[in-house]
Amino acid sequence: MTPENMKKVVDLCNQVSNITYENLTKIIRLEQTGSATGARKLDDSDQNDIDSWMGGGTCFSMTWHMYQALTDMGFKPRLVMGHKRKERNIHCALILPDPDPSTPSLRLSAQDDTALHAPLSSLVSPLSFDALYPKATIGSDLIAHTSYLLDPGYLIFDPLQMPLPQPFDTGEAFFPLSPNCVRLVRPTLESMELWTGGAGAPMKLRFEYPVEGVSVEEFKHHWNESFYREMMTYPVLNRLDREKGIQYYYQKGNLVVRSSTGSKMTKIEPADRVQTLSDIFKLSPSIIEQALQILEKKH
Repeated sequence: MTPENMKKVVDLCNQVSNITYENLTKIIRLEQTGSATGARKLDDSDQNDIDSWMGGGTCFSMTWHMYQALTDMGFKPRLVMGHKRKERNIHCALILPDPDPSTPSLRLSAQDDTALHAPLSSLVSPLSFDALYPKATIGSDLIAHTSYLLDPGYLIFDPLQMPLPQPFDTGEAFFPLSPNCVRLVRPTLESMELWTGGAGAPMKLRFEYPVEGVSVEEFKHHWNESFYREMMTYPVLNRLDREKGIQYYYQKGNLVVRSSTGSKMTKIEPADRVQTLSDIFKLSPSIIEQALQILEKKH
């Protein structure tokens, strides 16, 4: 990928990284419209510029926004669904094929760990390719296969170059992001696995993606189904402070703060809930209060 195109992708990732993952606006819109289709069509990723989003969104909103933006830029992203054990199509992400087939891809030997695992955003830094990849050699046979995973719904805001399965490559790629490092595992050409871990914790398999992807129609069908999943019965908020390398995660009354040194869980008392969540997740107190009232009526 040319530095110019990579910069466009990274700029979009940086923009989306300021959005809070949350299901509160989703809960509000479903209550307002009475249907998943109606709620989805009111979603900010369809209706508003990112700077005027009502709150944030779940993986579907973030992924759909990036899909539209990348398509408008001339890229050809693929919508992919994520499976977790027996739960099918509960997550979504994007695969972005390299739009510049004439750009030589970099094939690295096993000892080139530092270069292989460098965040791809560094490609748009003033460093030259020679400085960043001192031992890299040109691998023209891999040009057509270079693709990137974009997974904003899992708070991954770096384009991650996808490995090829054996015998074409090692079948794995590791990215030391903070506070959660990421490993992509490619057991076959048709599938890829997302593993994450951090602060000494073991790597865990999060999702498996069929890399072929789905149509827009199928994606929207799974989006509609997501309005009726169990996670819509309680508030879920997730935000990453990339500068500090800190993740904030709230679910069922508990706040988890994760950093490179470990995790800490705190219970938020109901009386403090609205203001505390507003401060941490950068959401309007009125949105938080409205969503909590809807959930309380249903219990």
